[in-house]
Amino acid sequence: MNSTTGPDATRYVEVETTHVEMLSPDDLKPAPTTALTVIEAELPCPELNRFLYSAVGGRWYWVDRLDWTYAKWLDYLDCDTMHTCIGYVRGTPAGYFEAEQQADGDIEIRSFGLLPQFHGHGYGGDLLTRAVRFAWALGTRRVWVHTCSLDSPRGLQNYLARGFQIFRVDRQIVPMPPAPPGPWPGSEYDV
Repeated sequence: MNSTTGPDATRYVEVETTHVEMLSPDDLKPAPTTALTVIEAELPCPELNRFLYSAVGGRWYWVDRLDWTYAKWLDYLDCDTMHTCIGYVRGTPAGYFEAEQQADGDIEIRSFGLLPQFHGHGYGGDLLTRAVRFAWALGTRRVWVHTCSLDSPRGLQNYLARGFQIFRVDRQIVPMPPAPPGPWPGSEYDV
């Protein structure tokens, strides 16, 4: 990640986005099973998804949805094509994924990740295995996801280890705040 500073003191960063896909359920390389319990959140709940989005992505510059209104979150979630599944460890939310059924028959894993305290215990591979199985069970011809250089560096490694293949890499310069937002303002996240 390279950065430059413009005349208005805005920090600009080159972001590399890697798009990966899986074209057959036979391509899945399952991770070992953990103590993770995964449950689909069947009712649209903007508060829940916003919490998960900021708790998982706060240290990785997930900022695109932070200014969404309640109505925009509800519109995003309240449809038959969007699925939110939450991974729990001993009753505590540990991570989540959102799977969207697209008009062309593909399923995109729109959001995926773990809360920081659950990193490094094998939950990420297990959760991704379950996300991929969930997507294939919905009926699809392809499962895909993208990650970028602002996400956890373990993300792309996990996708490739589960059998995804890279199909496109994009680079662009984007304005960036000086530090990740954390799960809430002033959280003093250790990034």
